[in-house]
This record gives sequence, structure tokens and C-alpha cells, in this order.
Amino acid sequence: MLLPETLSLYLAKQFIKNVAVIFGVLMTIVFLADFIEALRRSADRGDITIFILLEMVLLRIPTLALKLLPFIALFGGMLTFFRLSKSSELTVIRATGVSVWQFLFPSLLIAFGVGLLVLTVINPIAAEMQARNDRMEAKYFETKSNLLTLSTNDLWLRQLDEEGLSVIHARGAINRGLDLTDVIIFEYDPDDQFTGRIDADQARLHPGYWELDNVVITGPNKPAERRDKLELPTTLTVLQIQESFASPATLSFWDLPGFIETLELAGFSGDRHRLHWYSLMAGPILMLAMVLVAATFSLRTLRQGRTVLMVLGGITTGFVFYFMTDIIYALGLSGNLPIIFSAWIPAVAITLFGLAMMFHLEDG
Repeated sequence: MLLPETLSLYLAKQFIKNVAVIFGVLMTIVFLADFIEALRRSADRGDITIFILLEMVLLRIPTLALKLLPFIALFGGMLTFFRLSKSSELTVIRATGVSVWQFLFPSLLIAFGVGLLVLTVINPIAAEMQARNDRMEAKYFETKSNLLTLSTNDLWLRQLDEEGLSVIHARGAINRGLDLTDVIIFEYDPDDQFTGRIDADQARLHPGYWELDNVVITGPNKPAERRDKLELPTTLTVLQIQESFASPATLSFWDLPGFIETLELAGFSGDRHRLHWYSLMAGPILMLAMVLVAATFSLRTLRQGRTVLMVLGGITTGFVFYFMTDIIYALGLSGNLPIIFSAWIPAVAITLFGLAMMFHLEDG
């Protein structure tokens, strides 16, 4: 049996209001902390104005907000239920025969709906803003960078060092980026003047150098030179190459499947991006689970009166969940857990925990 419409709307309004309060407080703290850090980083950079810093911080805020959203739901839910308990409204509602599931339904529905809205609408906006921030970071804070561009048929890798610029083109990669096939390397001096071209059937990355097979070296006003092997110095590592791909946070939920497919067709691992994609899908369930946990640690105060302990319990549960999520994600990326399990285990585990505690509270 559902609650009367008026009561449902009232409970929903209280939940939205308190979540908004928590959201405002946390985002203010995050904004100030991020802006102070940006000021510190730019202290010796005269070309970066305060307006540029402000723009970069604002561009990062949506991504940071999405990371904090489960905690916002948790603390907002706890604040809502504590206030209802303190004003005795919850006591009156329960006295009419309303079960815990009935008066939780409006909050659960809103949390799940916000999760879906974030997944389908807000995430693409946040990803675009994060991508723009990353471009500004590269422009204003990085003097040297290794950048990689990937399409279905081609891979372009740029290396910038003291010797100048090297642009590497390959048809594909195998062995998770250690080996490139059908390679062409364009070399430029520090003044961006073309100095030569190297063609090779294959390039294998070793610490400090590329090992090239079946090499043809050409250059301005030089005859072609053929070699069976050539070692070309490089500052790149496999980790740098893999991290040069677009960050999962800069790709929207809708764009991730296509990017993962392109990544794997080129011979690279798409585990990091696939894990992010699955975790986004688990977001609505996680939001719902956090409301259940909030109810677990705030409704019991009616019977036991240990408010401070319950608040600390809820906060501790949130942070334990955060650290356990990082550990489970690391297990997935290392291959010790299937990626889909790594993404869904945290959301499912916290949901089962909340359900078990609520059943104990209501029927125990």
C-alpha cells in the first residue's frame, strides 16, 4: 500500500531540501579547496589570470560532484530522517500503521530517479566540461606532454623531448601497446623543422628505446638508407602510452562503448574504460542503497537515543565503502576479478547491507 499523495509529496520535499543543503555545503568546501590549490599551482605562472583559474575550477566541479553524489545521498538522507525523528513527525507517521518501506518509498524513488538523470543527462555534460578542463590544463600547466590519438584504423603518438618532436603513426598495436605495426615516424627539430622520416614494419617498446624492424630511413636531401634493425631513443613507457588515452571521466556514458571498441580493435586494453562504464550503470542502484544505509543509521535513534554514535556509524560506513570500492576496482583492473563484477559488487553489497539492516529494524 502506498502513502497518501500529500504525505508522499511532503516526505519527498523534505528529502530534496536536505539533500540540497548537503550538496551546497559540500560543493562550497570542494570549490574553495580546489580554487586554493589552483592558486598555489599558478603562483609562479604570470600568464594565468584568476579568471582562467576560476573557469578551470568551475569546469571540474560537475565531475567532483558526481564522485561525491553517493555521500550526498547518504548524508542528505540521514539529515532528513533525523529531522523527522526529532520533530516527532516520524513517530506520528509510524503510529498510523505506516511501515518503514512505505515512508522510505518517496526518498528511494527520488534517489533512483536522480541516479538515472545523472547517468543519461548530467554525465555527458560533466564529461564535456572535464575534457575542456583537461585541454586547459595541458595548455597552461604542462610544458611537455605525450599525447595519443586513436581511430579505428590508425594510431598517432606524439613525443616531445629535448631532441625535438617525434610523431609516430601506426596501423595498430599488439601486446597491450608494446608492439606497433606498420610504423612511420616523422622527426622534427626543436624549431619544428622536418628532419627525417623512418618507416618500419614493427616497433617494439623497451625501457628507453624503440626497437625497429626492417627500417627505411629518409630525409631532406638524403638518399634512402635501409637497416634490418634500429634502436630509437624514447622517453615513453607503456604506462604513459596507456594513460595518454582519453580519461574515462572525459567520455560520456553514451560515447564509452564506441571508444572501448576502438581501443580494443587497436590492440589496447579497454578494462579501465569498461570498468568506468559499468560503474556508471550501477550508479542509480548505489544512490538507492545509500538512502537505505541512511535510514539504517538514523531511524534507530527513536528507540535507542544514541544519535552521535549513529551519525558516526553512518559516516564510517560511507568511508569504508569508498575505500573498499577502490580496492575492488583495483582487483578488477589487475585481472583478479571480472570487470563487470568489480563494477557492480560495491553497489550490490551496500544495497544488501541496507536491506538486511532495514529488515532487522522493521521486523527484528
